Amino acid sequence: MLPRHSVLALVSLVALAGCNTTADVPAPQPAPQQQNYVTRPDFRLPEGQGCSGEIARFRAVMDNDLSTGNVNRDVHGRVMADLRGPEAACAANRSGEALAGLRSVKSRYGYPG
Repeated sequence: MLPRHSVLALVSLVALAGCNTTADVPAPQPAPQQQNYVTRPDFRLPEGQGCSGEIARFRAVMDNDLSTGNVNRDVHGRVMADLRGPEAACAANRSGEALAGLRSVKSRYGYPG
């Protein structure tokens, strides 16, 4: 039988040998390409009153988000299609309905109401 200190030394060596292996360590990966999410310096929100102004401002935000990469073309297209209802209500002087529809569209895509 081995002396107690020999057994402890052997266990320590085995444990250390396990810590020094590099076969399971993955190679470092390059950092992902960074997107430019900064709004263009010439970006301005449209002016306007009532539902038409609110809808125009949200359209401008969505166009800006598309140009900066915050949303992709598919999402932008769906948002623009979903705005047709609020725009039609606004054009028919149904402001309350238009603004409620706009809030719904904003909420659906994660924009503050």
